[in-house]
Amino acid sequence: MAGIDTLLTGGTVVTAETTVDAAVGIDDGTIVGVAKERIFPEADRRIDVDGNLVLPGIVDPHVHIAGYNSIDSYETGSKAAAAGGVTTFMNFAWQGWDDGDWDTTASLSDAVERHRDQAAPVIDYGLHPVITRETAAVLDELPELVDDGVTSFKMFTTDDIRLSNGFIGEVFQTLADLGAVGMVHTEDYAVCEQRTEAVKSTPSGESPASYPRSRPDYAEAMAADSVARLAAAADAKYYGVHTTSEAAADAIASVRTDGSNVRAETCTHYTVFDESLYERLGNRAIMSPPLRTQHDIDALFERLRDGTLSVVSTDHVPLPRSRKEGGPWWESAFGVNGLQRSLPVFHDEAVTRRDFSYPELVELMCTNPARTFGLPKKGRIEPGADADLVVFDPDETYTISAERNHSNADYSIYDGRAVTGRVQQTFVRGTLVADDGEIVAEPGHGEFRRRVLPGWD
Repeated sequence: MAGIDTLLTGGTVVTAETTVDAAVGIDDGTIVGVAKERIFPEADRRIDVDGNLVLPGIVDPHVHIAGYNSIDSYETGSKAAAAGGVTTFMNFAWQGWDDGDWDTTASLSDAVERHRDQAAPVIDYGLHPVITRETAAVLDELPELVDDGVTSFKMFTTDDIRLSNGFIGEVFQTLADLGAVGMVHTEDYAVCEQRTEAVKSTPSGESPASYPRSRPDYAEAMAADSVARLAAAADAKYYGVHTTSEAAADAIASVRTDGSNVRAETCTHYTVFDESLYERLGNRAIMSPPLRTQHDIDALFERLRDGTLSVVSTDHVPLPRSRKEGGPWWESAFGVNGLQRSLPVFHDEAVTRRDFSYPELVELMCTNPARTFGLPKKGRIEPGADADLVVFDPDETYTISAERNHSNADYSIYDGRAVTGRVQQTFVRGTLVADDGEIVAEPGHGEFRRRVLPGWD
């Protein structure tokens, strides 16, 4: 082997299978070896990581950037991601959404093009188009988008952008023929509407603590069951987003059969917070679906262990306090930001407090999301993979402060939370992009990643 660009040495490499004390060799943005330092040729740059862990870069398949209900640009959102060890995220391209207005004539391809034209992130990214209209033209667009490396599509069963189960079933039929992935936000619209009006009319209805009763766990479970069955009937790949409750996770498990074509995630905030957060933070903590009970949190971890839930994402929705506070909970915008904090918060809860292993952490936050969404060079540390790496101190304890947000969001639901585990450095394709929380790469270093059709076996 000739000389190489970079050698990361002095650390413990973590993969989805094992941990090993080894150096990582990098050349031209690609990992060329994982071995003892003496095995490698001379490197232009030698970085001693001082006994810390070396993880694959986090792959977050669920973020909202530069679009509907988001105040982050690709620059600010990707800086938050890089500071938190995220090296690739997948963002949503909303059909018809264009800088604050809805265009009823716009296509899915228009949405993808708008994002690709404006994106200048510091990390790599992919796109999930969001289907907002029930037209034959939408189905006709899917093959070309898949050919262009856009291999997953999002739908909703509730709120203003909901689709009917009948049309969702038609989309799954088309996706099955293509081998692409369907993602669905699952809450039963009629139940949520009815319960919202009922809760608002009660004496304590204006309290944010009442919010979870307006979108109950059974509404999530009903829709999760229906959509998973539609996907199974079509033999299509289905990925359930932001699973929050035991009821919804059980519904997904009942349809998984051999586990090959039904997958699902939960999000970091659902693994650490219960519904009591609404009493403490009020509208700032409102997201959809709501936070549940401590029993649900424990059930989510059981489902992470048994594989029913295979990914932990953020559902990062950056919003200002001004769109969250100042009115009753039903006037608050949905969503909370989490890109910058997800890895240390989930590490603290899963590894430090619940005895998950480091390979399990890597599997849930790196390897599984990359495999699920067709990114073969991401989420792993082995020769031929992109040199997306995170130097992580597993022992440092500190208190999270929203004052260090790189996101445009001016608060964090994790503000004041003590955690163990800190991101020291983040590399994207061999380039250092974040160093001790500071961004050291220029906007535009990140690239659009064409994705392959994933094999779910």
